Amino acid sequence: MSIWHGVSRLRVTGVAGAIIILTSTTTGCSNDPGRTTPASIGATAATNFNSQSYENVREGGTLRVPGQPIEQGNPFHADANLPADRMWFWYNAAAITYSPTGDAQYNPDYFSDVKVEFGGGNQKVTIRINPNATFNDGTPIDYHAIEATWRANSGSNSGFFSGDVILYSRITSVRSGKDAKEAVIDFDGVNPAWSALFTTFLHPKAAADAASFNTAYLSKVQPEWGTGPYVVTTYDARTGDATFERNPKWWGKKGRLDKRIAVGLTHQASINAFRNGELDYVVSGSSDQLRQISDVPGTEIRKGGSPFQYALFLNSKAPILSDLAVRKAVLESVNRSQLASISLQGLDYQEPLPGSLVYYPFQRGYEDNVSEVIKFNPEGAKKDLDASGWRLGSDGVREKDGKRLELGYTIFGDDPLQKAMLGALTKQLEPIGVKVEARPSSEADYETVIRGRQFDIFFLGNRSLDPFGARYLDSFYGSTNKQNISGVGTPELDSKIEAAVEIAELDAQVAMANEVEREGLALYGVAPIYSGPSIYGVTKELANIGATIFGTPLPETIGWQKP
Repeated sequence: MSIWHGVSRLRVTGVAGAIIILTSTTTGCSNDPGRTTPASIGATAATNFNSQSYENVREGGTLRVPGQPIEQGNPFHADANLPADRMWFWYNAAAITYSPTGDAQYNPDYFSDVKVEFGGGNQKVTIRINPNATFNDGTPIDYHAIEATWRANSGSNSGFFSGDVILYSRITSVRSGKDAKEAVIDFDGVNPAWSALFTTFLHPKAAADAASFNTAYLSKVQPEWGTGPYVVTTYDARTGDATFERNPKWWGKKGRLDKRIAVGLTHQASINAFRNGELDYVVSGSSDQLRQISDVPGTEIRKGGSPFQYALFLNSKAPILSDLAVRKAVLESVNRSQLASISLQGLDYQEPLPGSLVYYPFQRGYEDNVSEVIKFNPEGAKKDLDASGWRLGSDGVREKDGKRLELGYTIFGDDPLQKAMLGALTKQLEPIGVKVEARPSSEADYETVIRGRQFDIFFLGNRSLDPFGARYLDSFYGSTNKQNISGVGTPELDSKIEAAVEIAELDAQVAMANEVEREGLALYGVAPIYSGPSIYGVTKELANIGATIFGTPLPETIGWQKP
């Protein structure tokens, strides 16, 4: 699953596999056990999160973190974002997590045994569920939870507004095995990314019908349907304030923290709160924010790579941008290097321009698909627009059929970085006769703007929560996928996306995914600009928090390192 993340640093949509996709480069380590930097592939694959074992984290303490209001709290829903996923993680099952390199890790508190078998060209996965596993309302966690999660996301009922359908739709049945505590999952064909479907799961009541799936977590939490070492005890949907305390019904290792408190703040307010010692960590997204959180007494900066792709999206459903020639001309005139430099300036970090939206340079099989398709060619863009009937007006702005080639650039909040990006993009597109204007919007209107497609150009980030890039093709280029922000896609490309997902052998799947992505990029709906680093300001000795790439430390392991 992928998670959308707005350039205002508020957003990111998510919920992984038995194989490492990281290249076989040797790794050098510093004295920090949570800091690793691959020797030859640069900072993009570095981690820095003070990795500590459960035994080396002291018991007690309150973790104070920034929070924000969450409209859709069901992470399987197409409207969910990264804050929703993080909220879910702290009071629901973390059954499958990742190492930083993308290796699947089965949590024995939920899945005590996992067996993958193949026969007749099909795959069968048998999951033995911990006999003690129980939802907080007393409902046993058994095959019914796996079945409910599958049915809600399978696409069999269009009323379920799921954002991730293709892989679930390849499941033919979920049934009990030896008893209800054994879930047997039958696939039509072979699915190398099967585990990405069940890193967490729904309470059967949350998937009982479309209304429950779509609205049960709408601006609210459901602690009785949760499980895990912590339970959410307070939540304010208006502010995003939330409190998590140890779950007295938890059967596994006790959470090291006494309490986790999320304080609803704007991003700049969270920076100020961290500077004042009121938060234990904060994320930095710009050089100015990094400067503000550096040298705060008792804290340190943790910087590493990130599985993010920040990209420029064009709304293909907008009247002017429905013209492929216009979209092509716009993206041919975007100087990605300049936009990336603006975003990364002052971060002491460099990276090559991203060549893919679904794979990263530190993954095996990565190819620079973007440079194969989207060429920086402003002169060619002018010719494309001429050929499409867009004529230059007296003021330098093109016109066609009484319409001026004017596009809005949506900005949320008052971020100086967004304004700098707008200024650069305006100057880049002006010479080809395209006028770009700011379209300010309130952060509270985010869902309305995006889901209602009330934008022309938008800068947005996506976070991969697992390493299986082929399964993300549909989110960017699938014509019917609800997470496809640009709205590009064709039925023919949909078929190729499905075919890529179904390939059993990983290297062959990656090769076809790259081929399919090049076709998707040729629809000119999106262009990646940069990945960037993960930068955290963190209270010293805080363990298992920071830049983890694909890593997901379990909530019970988060706390302060023992002296």
